[in-house]
Amino acid sequence: QVQLVESRGGLVQAGGSLRLSCAASGRTISSYAMGWFRQAPGKEREFVAAISRGGGRTSYADSVKGRFTISRDNAKNTVYLQMNSLKPEDTAVYYCAARISASVIITRVAYDYWGQGTQVTVSS
Repeated sequence: QVQLVESRGGLVQAGGSLRLSCAASGRTISSYAMGWFRQAPGKEREFVAAISRGGGRTSYADSVKGRFTISRDNAKNTVYLQMNSLKPEDTAVYYCAARISASVIITRVAYDYWGQGTQVTVSS
C-alpha cells in the first residue's frame, strides 16, 4: 500500500504560478508510474499529466501542455506539478495517483492509489 498526500493548493490570480507536490509513504515510488488528475465542479475527473517511474517520459493533456510540468524526485518519494500561466478554467481539485508500472499512464481507471485532493482556484 502506498499513501499519497498532496500539498495545499490555494488561490492564485490568472497568469500566476503554483507548484503542487505529492508526498508518498508506505512504499518507495520508484516502481510506480505517477499521474495528476483534476476535477472541476459538475465535471468528471480528467487527466492532467503523467510521468514514468524513472521520470524519463511524460505525457500531458492538451489543455495544459506548455504550461504545466510534471516531475519527480524518487529519493524524496515526491512528485511535483508545476503550473504556470494559470487560467480560471484550471480551477479544480487536483489529485495525484500511483500505479506500479513501467509505462506512462493517462487513464484514470488504471491507477490504484489516490491522494485526497487539493483545491486550486484561479481568479480572473
